[in-house]
Amino acid sequence: QVQLVESGGGVVQPGGSLRLTCAASERSFNIYRMAWYRQAPGKQREHVASISSSGSPTIADSVQGRFTISRDNAKNTVYLQMNSLKPEDTAVYYCNRPKAMVSWGQGTQVTVSS
Repeated sequence: QVQLVESGGGVVQPGGSLRLTCAASERSFNIYRMAWYRQAPGKQREHVASISSSGSPTIADSVQGRFTISRDNAKNTVYLQMNSLKPEDTAVYYCNRPKAMVSWGQGTQVTVSS
């Protein structure tokens, strides 16, 4: 069974940066589109960014110009670089395969606060 493990979250001041990592436990990682999602307290989970198997990114309007997504197929890993963070980016961040969902991991908490 595929496992997704997110890490890299933390507490950061507005304007700061974080890099999130999602490690997947599967050999066929490279064939899947991967995505980052986030869920803020009291809100539904939302798509943040996704990346095709060949590395083509799609970024949500709300984070366009601030977040970038990348992947390293050799390491079965996808990254989310978050810059110019805002308080409204505070959420638990998750990764998954948008076209072949697996069980959600534990996520990684990102808190943006002064």
